[in-house]
Amino acid sequence: MTSKPELLATAASLEEAALLLDAGADALLIGDDRFGMRLAGHFSLEDTAKAVELTHARGRKIYTSLAGLMPNELLDELPAYVKALAELGVDGAEFGDPSVLAVARREAPGLKLHWNAEMTSTNFATANYWGCKGASRVCLARELNMDEITEMIPKLEVEAQVQVHGMTNIYHSKRKLVESYMKHQGRPVQDGNLGRDRGLFLVEAERPGEKFPIYEDESGTHIMSSDDICILEDLHILMGAGVHSFKVEGLLKTPAYNAIAVKAYRAAIDAYAADPDSYAFHEQWLYDIRRLQDPERELSFGFFYKEQVY
Repeated sequence: MTSKPELLATAASLEEAALLLDAGADALLIGDDRFGMRLAGHFSLEDTAKAVELTHARGRKIYTSLAGLMPNELLDELPAYVKALAELGVDGAEFGDPSVLAVARREAPGLKLHWNAEMTSTNFATANYWGCKGASRVCLARELNMDEITEMIPKLEVEAQVQVHGMTNIYHSKRKLVESYMKHQGRPVQDGNLGRDRGLFLVEAERPGEKFPIYEDESGTHIMSSDDICILEDLHILMGAGVHSFKVEGLLKTPAYNAIAVKAYRAAIDAYAADPDSYAFHEQWLYDIRRLQDPERELSFGFFYKEQVY
C-alpha cells in the first residue's frame, strides 16, 4: 500500500464541514472574509474554534486562508487574528502576501504556512524560495499543465497542492466594478448585496451560452470560470507523480454536490493507494458527480491539457 495524498475541501459552514468530513475529506479550508480570498463561506473566530474541534475529534486537519491582498489598514488587525488562530490549534494557513509571513513568524512561529500566490506560483525555484522563508507547501497555479506539474514535483523542497475539482478565478480587481456598473446603469443594488449568494454572472456576446459567475466582497470583484475543473479520470497521474494534496473547490456549490465530489475523489485515492499497479478508474465515480452537476457548467480538464493562448 502506498501513502495517500491529502484530500482537501473548502467548507462554507460548520454544517457543510461535518458533511465533507463524513464524505472523506482529510482536511478543510475555511477563513474570515477580511483576510481570506474567494472563500466558500465566512467563519468567525468562534466558528473557527468549533471547526477545529470538529476536525481534530476525527483526526483530520483544518487550514485557514490568509491569502487576501492585505491593505495597510488591515495590517493592524492581522497580528491578533493570527495569534488567535494559533491558540485555537489551526493546523496551517494559506498566504500570498509576505506581510502574513512576517506576522506569523512573530505571533505564531509553529503555524504551518502554505504559499498560495494564485497564478504566479508556476515554478519550483520560487516555491523553494518561499520554503526557505518558512512555507511548508506551495499551492500550484491552476494554469499549469499536467507535464509542468508532474515534472516540477521532484524538484520541490516543499509539499505541492493542486486543485483537481471545481470552478476557478479568471479575473480579480480590488475595485467594486459591479457596484459601479449598476450605479451607472441606474439599477438599484438590492440591500447592497453583490456577494456570493446574489447569483450574478457575465455573458460575452461572442459566447452567449457561457455564464461567468461574478461577485464582490471585501477583497473586490471576482469573475469565475464558466466551467468546472474535473481531473478525476487522470487523478492517478498526479498521484503517481507524488502530489501531496488535492483540493476540491466548493465555492458557489451546494453542500450536497461538494460531498458527492469529495466521495468520488476519496474512492479514487483509496483505490490507488491500496494497489497502484492494478488501479482502474471507475465510471461510477464520475457519474455520481454528473448527476448533480449544473447543466450550464461543463466538467473540463481546465489547463491540464490545454495549450496556453495569449
